[in-house]
Amino acid sequence: MSRNFGIILVALLTGCATGWPLMPTPNIYAEAQAELFEEIPEAFESTKVELLYVTDRAPETDEEGNLHYGFRRSHSLAFGTTVVDLGREVTWEDLVEASKNESRSIDFDLQMISTTEIVRLFPEPTPYTIVDGKIVDDPDVVTARDENIGRLQDEVARRLALTPRKDVYLYVHGYHNTFEDASFALAELWHFLGREGLPIVYTWPAGYPGLFGYTYDRESSEFTVFHLKQTIRWLSEQPDVENIHLIAHSRGTDVMMSAVRELVIAARGADDLPQRRYKIANLVLAAPDIDFEVALQRIAAERIGLEVGQLTLYTSPQDKAIGFAERLFASPRGRLGTLDASDFEAAELRVLKSNPGLLTVVNFKGSPDAPGFGHSYFRTNPSVSSDLVLLLRYGLKPGEPGRPLEDLGIGFWRVPPGYPNSR
Repeated sequence: MSRNFGIILVALLTGCATGWPLMPTPNIYAEAQAELFEEIPEAFESTKVELLYVTDRAPETDEEGNLHYGFRRSHSLAFGTTVVDLGREVTWEDLVEASKNESRSIDFDLQMISTTEIVRLFPEPTPYTIVDGKIVDDPDVVTARDENIGRLQDEVARRLALTPRKDVYLYVHGYHNTFEDASFALAELWHFLGREGLPIVYTWPAGYPGLFGYTYDRESSEFTVFHLKQTIRWLSEQPDVENIHLIAHSRGTDVMMSAVRELVIAARGADDLPQRRYKIANLVLAAPDIDFEVALQRIAAERIGLEVGQLTLYTSPQDKAIGFAERLFASPRGRLGTLDASDFEAAELRVLKSNPGLLTVVNFKGSPDAPGFGHSYFRTNPSVSSDLVLLLRYGLKPGEPGRPLEDLGIGFWRVPPGYPNSR
């Protein structure tokens, strides 16, 4: 890889560096096809969004002594709360008005207000012994771990009690995203999901500076799978949680797929049904930065797509970041993020035809001049964000009334221009 190519790749895949404006209003709200806030709890009527976070980033402090999370790794998982303000010096009424219109008279720039760590778990790996051929964990560690996990689950229960929808939305970010970037992305998405259910941002040690940032982040994405797997399992064991919606972007899609794959293997090994055990209603992979053949093994050969309520891929041929990743890794058949039906061989198409529930691919043509190099269209394009809302908030399947995607056959769908009002 030449130095110039590496610099271009870093620029293409870099997270937001000059501020984070509120995402455009999804078409379904701007054109009044759906109500944004129908029965929102009074506690949520604020420009501020409080998220739960789970992270294996190492804690740091800034010059003023405030908690901060950078790109370094931690062997102990932590959770806490972070508050994002969706608009400085604006009222709730201003935010609601702007959230229902295509054009806005006020600029809404997201700002991190505070971050508070509640619990830090015991560093992994934990002490253990072998007794009669079985692994026995240190009892003191087990007691402390169970108490801390109980605190997480208590906090989940407390927050779910504030909303009639007992669903968790767990978001995993991509390459070079900071803790703040990940929090901003989920805060605005949850806002446009009607502030229903519980938003949790899972943020891993990404954001290493310089030319080798992508390689560091890729290794960190493998490091974090163990912790993400634990997090999903703990959430699924919470009795108040009815459904879990997993949403991942870019490099985070490989993190998410790896974690779900290992959970599925564990459930199958225990002769249990993975979907019933882990309550995964949706697994959404937006702009997935995964080798096509690797993804084909996981989704089709290992049938991971059949073990969740719905597996949805958002892809775009105009995604420049994925295009550069294809060149960087010399992916023989490309990356999942630019997938369309023509990428499949005849035998593979037969598998898709015989298993219509295996996956849903939503293809977005995009534009060469799209912001963020066409890589963040799931939040920056009002048509795609509309489809994501129709999927996650309203539970609509492709082609159903209210979600008029263009049917391309065998589980492939296209977002028409002006969607969902284009048909």
